[in-house]
Amino acid sequence: MTKPHVPRRHLPTSPFKAPVVEPIEEFALGDRVTHDRYGLGVVFGVEEDTAVLVDFGSERRRISSPYKGMNKL
Repeated sequence: MTKPHVPRRHLPTSPFKAPVVEPIEEFALGDRVTHDRYGLGVVFGVEEDTAVLVDFGSERRRISSPYKGMNKL
């Protein structure tokens, strides 16, 4: 059996830099977005920090958090 992945804590005396944690972007209804795979779209639904529903014109998709590849315009 394998152990679940748990990030290692950074020791203050370590000679290596602490890993950078990027903040998760927040989206609201009506936000215009661009996605690396689906293109331009408009947010038409938000699910409590877990996912957003986006209308990309030809299709509607549910994009899960942490929203890799999606940015606000």
